[in-house]
Parts: sequence; structure tokens; C-alpha cells
Amino acid sequence: MHRYRSHNCGELRAADVDTDVRLSGWLHNRRDLGGILFIDLRDHHGITQLVARPGTPAAEALDKLTKETVVRVDGKVVSRGADNVNPELPTGEVEIEVTEVEILGAAEQIPFTINADDGVNEEKRLEYRFLDLRRERMHRNIMLRTAVISAIRHKMVALGFNEMATPILSATSPEGARDFLVPSRLHAGKFYALPQAPQQFKQLLMIAGFDRYFQIAPCFRDEDARADRSPGEFYQLDVEMSFVEQEDVFRPVEQLMTELFTEFGNGRKVTSPFPRIPFREAMLKYGSDKPDLRAELELVDVSEVFAGSGFKAFAGKHVRALAVPDTAGQPRKFFDQLGDFAVQQGAKGLAWVRVGDDSALTGPIAKFLTEDDIKSLVDALDLKPGHAVFFGAGDFDEVSKIMGAVRVEAAKRAGHFVDDEFRFCWIVDFPMFEKNADTGAIEFSHNPFSMPQGGLEALETKDPLDILAWQYDIVCNGTELSSGAIRNHEPEVMYKAFGIAGYDKETVEAEFGGMLRAFKFGAPPHGGIAPGVDRIVMLLADEPNIRETIAFPLNGNAQDLLMGAPSEVDEARLKELHLSIRTGPAKPTPYKPTK
Repeated sequence: MHRYRSHNCGELRAADVDTDVRLSGWLHNRRDLGGILFIDLRDHHGITQLVARPGTPAAEALDKLTKETVVRVDGKVVSRGADNVNPELPTGEVEIEVTEVEILGAAEQIPFTINADDGVNEEKRLEYRFLDLRRERMHRNIMLRTAVISAIRHKMVALGFNEMATPILSATSPEGARDFLVPSRLHAGKFYALPQAPQQFKQLLMIAGFDRYFQIAPCFRDEDARADRSPGEFYQLDVEMSFVEQEDVFRPVEQLMTELFTEFGNGRKVTSPFPRIPFREAMLKYGSDKPDLRAELELVDVSEVFAGSGFKAFAGKHVRALAVPDTAGQPRKFFDQLGDFAVQQGAKGLAWVRVGDDSALTGPIAKFLTEDDIKSLVDALDLKPGHAVFFGAGDFDEVSKIMGAVRVEAAKRAGHFVDDEFRFCWIVDFPMFEKNADTGAIEFSHNPFSMPQGGLEALETKDPLDILAWQYDIVCNGTELSSGAIRNHEPEVMYKAFGIAGYDKETVEAEFGGMLRAFKFGAPPHGGIAPGVDRIVMLLADEPNIRETIAFPLNGNAQDLLMGAPSEVDEARLKELHLSIRTGPAKPTPYKPTK
């Protein structure tokens, strides 16, 4: 018999009764019923129940052990009997009568419960992450991640893509986020940068003639944490294709996502094909460029209705309305709670009216609306008895943010939200440039390596803020999975686009000399995308926080509480790297998070 096990803890069935077996695993739980010990033994594969009779050496040994001790046990498989079967376990028809016990790894008293969710805080969980990962939910999430990545690789190869690696040590690149820098020992005063993305290298692979590339790529950005973003590092499915237009990129990615979310989505429907929604339409209808389409309500611009209105609170402002049908039975509490929610999003309040059975409008602002206002609203929103209408007024961005959140919340509260589906969409036609709200300078709004719609002519003849780019995002259930673009592959277009964004020719050549040099030696039209692996798994696992699907994440302050990173470095090492440490508080550097 094998030194440690003849079977794993998820393997034994009724057909194995009367078999002598050896198992190894962690002491998951223990119950003493009248002197008879029942032990749940756990390994990667599952749980098997052990039984030790009173007075036996096995019972004496097992009774003294702390939970999470690693043991080897020998014994015989016996039937539990029909009345004692545990239908929740694949091994629930049998148990092992233990005859011998060997301690393989003693365990101290554990700092939190493994076999149940005891509400321990995240800091403690991350400090003892190796214990946290033993929990069933966390183990399941990490194995889901493994299966998803394996499936991605198989599906991408089947779609004709080639997996290739790109450098980790590279040069800094102004892609929007802060770089992580690595000092060079051999070149004093100079630094490598960890890649924010393999952007330039994957484009160079297309120029080199490899046609279809993919990589499960590690990326590094010194950004603050969010529920859907890890500080420091993350993984993305990096994809690039040659001789393609936008729809050519969409087709394989849409097929991949449909198959992945169908295979691992636990029965949830995947809506397909994915709608294409222009950026400005998304902002107008949904208040967001990452709309949650499970909310089956849309915002409507009613600014014109109130442009000449006597209702001074709305006059001269951008006004967006949200019509919610089937609210006739909703109590006043429904409206008050939505108002409180809007205030939490930054609003001063939430104006509303409702349509009665006689089609008359009632509510806090109804008395301020003229007959013409009411008729225009009814026509614009196609109002019927039972509708409630919520309003937001202010500047476009402020109203979009607040009413976009209200749209989703109202849909959930009023029964116009679909829980058990994955609803994807493509957001297309992003502006190429935007104006910095603080400085007024023209900046790239998305990926600086994108091809402007209309090419060089558009850059030379249009107002920069009117130029659209061949840029796109893929969104699922309100989560942006990825940005992508058809790339600019023409040197003159690149010089002009970066010039509009404030980069002179010398700076462009210094920053992107390798890329420009490649463009001058025959570059094919190409484009790509890079869906976030962590976010894909987060959605499939139905987890609200991305750290729940990463084996060893940093915490919200970008610290590794298990290994103690970041850590100090001794003076000898600093000297070897030509570095010295300046003490005192760091001065924050404003930056714009990358898309």
C-alpha cells in the first residue's frame, strides 16, 4: 500500500465497502457521540467520515488532536446504513472504521474557523491566507480560476491563436497608471518598469508577422484597490490579431465569452449576440460606459422639456428622467428609500412624480409642472398609469453618475432586474480625446495607440473632441472586463495624435522609438483586446470582491500581510543598486487610472 494513501478523501463509494484503505488529510471536524468519535477528514478532493470506537488506540489518538492536524489513517470501509447517509457528500454512503493513526503534521490552535464562515475580518484572513484557502468556498473559487484559465487556453488555440510570452522587465510607458519601477544594478540611475500591459510587444509581434497572438499576461499597475481591481498586479487574456477590423476582433472574443460563461456559469443564461452601444448613447441611456443591462430601464434626456419651464430647479440644466412602470402598488417608502439612495450617490435629493389611474401626475414636483410640461413628459417617456418618474438635474457627468446608479437600484426594487443572466455588450465609438477638467489640456481619453476613425484626415481637420476612435470595451453585468482597439499602425498618424495630446515629435520618438521604427518597416493593420481574468472569475464565482478569486492577493493598502511585502532593504543592497532613501511623507502625484 502507498505510504500515505490508497484513495483520496472524495473517492470512496458504496462499492468499496469491506475494503482496507489508507487516507491522508486534514482533521476538518470532530464530533463525540457517546464516546464514539466521528471525524471529517478533508483533502483537496473532498471529505470522508471516519469513526473511532471507544477504548481503541485510534480513538485515543484522534481525541487529542487539534483541528487542521494532518494525519494518515488506516481502516476498513463500512456502510453508514440507509438512515445515516449524508446526501450532501459524494462519500456520504460510507465511513472508515479507523484502526491506525499517524500524525503527519501537527497543528497549533487555529486563529479562525475553517469548517464554517465565522465572520473573521479580511486582514486576519490575508495574514493566514494558507488557512483561508482551506475553506470550501475559497478552495472552490481558486479551482474555478484554474479551470477557467485552462479552458481559455484550449479555446484560444482552437480559434487559431498562438500563445506567446512577452517581457516582464521593460521600459516605462505613459499608459495612464503609475509604473512599478525596478532599479538597475548594472546601469546606475536607470530603471526597468514592470509592464502595465504587453501593449507594445503584442503590436510588435503582429508587425513581426505572427498574425494571432494570445497570452495569460501578468500586468502591473500602481493603482489604488477597488472591489473589482487589485492593487499592484492582475492577469488578463491579452489578444492581438492582424489584418482585422473591429468586428473581426469581436467575433472570436464573443464566441469565447459565450462558451466560457455558459460552461462555468452554473446554469445562468448568456445573452447573445452582444449588442453594440456607442459610448455617448450608453452615457445618455444608462448613465455609465459600463451599463448593467440586467436592469431593464433606461434614462431619457428631458432637458428640452424644462428648457423654458417655470420650474426653476430644472431650468437651464441637463435633466435626465427615469420612467419606472408597474409602481401603482408601491408605498411612499419606495420613493423615500430611492431618494435616500440618490443622496448617498451625491445628489441633493431625488425629484419624482407618479401617474395615477386617471393619468394625472402626483408627487412632490407635480404642482410645479404646467400642462405643456406634462404633455411633453408623457410623449417623451410614453407614460401610462402606474408609471413613476424620477428626475436628476445638473451637469451631464454629475447627472449620469447619480441617475445611472438610481436606474439599477430602482430596477432591483421595482422588479425590473434579471438576476440569473450574464448580459454582455460592446461599448464602441469612444472619443479619441478629452479635455482635462483641471488644466483644460487635451488628453487621450482611452488607449493612446488607437486608430482614430477617419485616420490622419480626421486628426488634421476635426475638432479633437469630436474625433471618435476605433476603441471598444466589453462589459458584463455592469463590470468592464476589458478595453481594446484597432491600433494605429501609421507613423504620421501616431505623430499627429500624440501631438494633439501635447507630445512633441522628439518625445514620441524617445518614448516609442521601437514602435515607430517597426511601423516604418511594413506594419499590418491590427487590433486586439485584453479581458481581465480576475474579473471573469469574479463574475462566474458570483463574488463581490476580486480578492476572493485570487490565491494570494494584496490587501486594500497594497500590502502582502502573509509575506510582509513591501519590506525594507538593507543599506548594502541599496548601495549595490545605487539608491538612497529619502525619509518623510511622500507627496501624492495625481494620475488618471488607465482604461
